[in-house]
Amino acid sequence: MLRMRKLVVRNPFDQSVACELPYDDDRSVAEKLRRARSAFDAWRRVPLDERIRTVRTAIEHFRTHAEGVARDLTRQMGKPIAEARREIDTFFDRAHFMCSIAPEALAPDRLTKKEGFDRRIEHEPLGVVLNIAAWNYPLLIPVNVIVPGLIAGNVILLKHSAQTPLCGVHFERAFASARPEGLVQNLVLSHDDVEKLIGLAGSPVAHVAFTGSVEGGRTVYEAAARRLLSAGMELGGKDPAYVAEDADLDFAAENVVDGACYNAGQSCCAVERVYVHRRVYDGFLDRARRVLERYKLGNPLDESTTLGPLARRSALDTLDAQVRDAEAGGARLLLGGKRLDGSPGSFFLPTLIADVPNDREAMQEETFGPILPALAVEGDDEALRLMNDSRYGLTASVWTRDAGRAERLARDLRAGTIYRNRCDYLDPALPWTGVGDSGFGSTLSRYGFYGLTRRKSIHFRT
Repeated sequence: MLRMRKLVVRNPFDQSVACELPYDDDRSVAEKLRRARSAFDAWRRVPLDERIRTVRTAIEHFRTHAEGVARDLTRQMGKPIAEARREIDTFFDRAHFMCSIAPEALAPDRLTKKEGFDRRIEHEPLGVVLNIAAWNYPLLIPVNVIVPGLIAGNVILLKHSAQTPLCGVHFERAFASARPEGLVQNLVLSHDDVEKLIGLAGSPVAHVAFTGSVEGGRTVYEAAARRLLSAGMELGGKDPAYVAEDADLDFAAENVVDGACYNAGQSCCAVERVYVHRRVYDGFLDRARRVLERYKLGNPLDESTTLGPLARRSALDTLDAQVRDAEAGGARLLLGGKRLDGSPGSFFLPTLIADVPNDREAMQEETFGPILPALAVEGDDEALRLMNDSRYGLTASVWTRDAGRAERLARDLRAGTIYRNRCDYLDPALPWTGVGDSGFGSTLSRYGFYGLTRRKSIHFRT
């Protein structure tokens, strides 16, 4: 399957080598599959409270090594060090929340009493879960699967992104002393070899959890379908915000811009298009521009840097093309709109574009960069129509003082999560899910356990 070779990751700030890791070959893959099968046979029989204790103990590795992990994140994908540390804090919040709700979420469902019968529904583990994780939130994305998956009784094969493979190494190290051996194993594979692994006859892999691009998701889902494996797909987003005429403009501008530019805009649920009521359009644009002008680009290991480089240099071409396409459609470039001159880093300037027609690429195709395209609307109905005019449906946000307006729009907005006066945030108590090309299945909340288990009906005559 694999030739002996190394994965080389370059720091997107200065193009230096961030790390080198050997790819797994046929022999190492076979051994990891064997170990995973053996671990599952033992782990599924471990009592739930012991599984929870084991997971809680293992994730403390990230607390012990927090600064080193944060710096690894930054060197691999350019996330400013302050944001990397915040990702670790959020990692713990999610992990411990999922541990705390596990006993109730995984408890058997008891049906109404029926004379002479004992009936219940149990939540049984699937087996070996292949977790294919993306690079933009390299701790948060895998923890959404690893923690509930293990607690439910599964074992995990983690194939992390080629941009952030050291995060996969950290997860494997965190569980290295846990027993049985092999609860979490890291894989370093090419895309082609992941597809081959999914389709491998006799493989113990029973479920695939994928986070990444729509194109990657289609490839993985097709491979899983050939073996009738279950799968969860967390894919792209083109998330809209609507600033209504009664919105607090200072608050909305500050938070919408943050939602567009946090992590250099490299978030599936980033705000990638904003519709603003015409009566407050100019005021919003003025405030948004002032917020964007405050960003400081620089070395992401510098504590004062607030906007790092894009993780992948090829993304600069996508952002360039979207800006030029918007201008060709009559949009006004108010700020940024180009690469940072004279830097070896993959920097794109914070960008604000006004009057972008809704059929342009900046309003329809995923950007994954610090660009905020805006368009004025006449009111709620037009905003709703344009927000739903997308093949994606991950999140949508409504900025208004009127709770009734938010409720009315939420009923008809086509997205997995609807926010009022906030954006770009995952609450672990709520299921994370998408519509259309944003994928299917759920992580987080009690529903995050259900996608990693199967129902078993117990029907006993007493």
